[in-house]
Amino acid sequence: MGFDLSYDFALRQWDANLRFVCGIGPALGAEEKQVMENLRGVLEKYGFRFKKQLGQNFLSDANLLRSVADGAGTDGKTVVEIGCGAGTLTRALAERAKKVYAFDVDTDLKPVLAETLSGLENVEVIFRDFLKIDLKAFEKEVGAYLVVANLPYYITTPLVGRLLDESESCTGFSVMVQEEVAERFCAKAGTPEYGAITAAIALRGEAHIVRRVPRTMFHPRPNVDSAVVRVDFQPGRLGEKSAEMYRKTVRCAFAGRRKTLENNLVNGFALSRERAKEILRKAGVEEKARGETLSPERFARLSDVLYDEIGGETL
Repeated sequence: MGFDLSYDFALRQWDANLRFVCGIGPALGAEEKQVMENLRGVLEKYGFRFKKQLGQNFLSDANLLRSVADGAGTDGKTVVEIGCGAGTLTRALAERAKKVYAFDVDTDLKPVLAETLSGLENVEVIFRDFLKIDLKAFEKEVGAYLVVANLPYYITTPLVGRLLDESESCTGFSVMVQEEVAERFCAKAGTPEYGAITAAIALRGEAHIVRRVPRTMFHPRPNVDSAVVRVDFQPGRLGEKSAEMYRKTVRCAFAGRRKTLENNLVNGFALSRERAKEILRKAGVEEKARGETLSPERFARLSDVLYDEIGGETL
């Protein structure tokens, strides 16, 4: 294991000690592969202590890791893993992907990863907070990529939100999240689980649950079960005139879940009540409808009408 100091790219201002590649060192043989099956022993060897505030729950079951990597469609692609932990999923991804950029904020994992990722020349570990990096600069460096991750629960919503709203190079994601969150990602309009995040995801792609993962598969064991959700981005899938107006319409519609769309439009877009009613009529939406009853396709229609009527005033 060694640090790569040869890079000269848009992110060169990063501290070199926060980035390293894993190709220096022998590849794991039969004995070393037991490391992945005896994760607790590796963690104890280096005195690693789990940090509850970072939501650290690691996976070590080889069959599960292979299933997650296979289900993400990573063969020959560039993959970004966020929250790589002890590197168990990282290794499974590296066996399939062209390149893996593995992010984590816990530098105490350095010696652990030096062992679990030994010999992998296509893995680069970056000890930075993905939510705080210069995303445009990073994407200029890596090009098109998939996100695959066992996400720390506390960053799920902001991370997915950033990919949906800001990324220009991400082609989709396959993430392990709390089961109830997975249900919200994939919910249908009119159900209790359907919300702003559901409609936001639908703008970029269709979400579906790949597999469910019981809490017993993690170390340490969390209090909830999990599920893997995959979303493949499909540009223009809803045919909306303005993605920005679509997002603003969704945020407005769910600003008050118990309020009607008419009331939310009045408040969110500073409209008169009569104008809000007219916009809803043109979009084919009932005045007393609520946001959770509109499918993504109907949100696209409503956002198009808003864009035509008041787009220049709000964007």
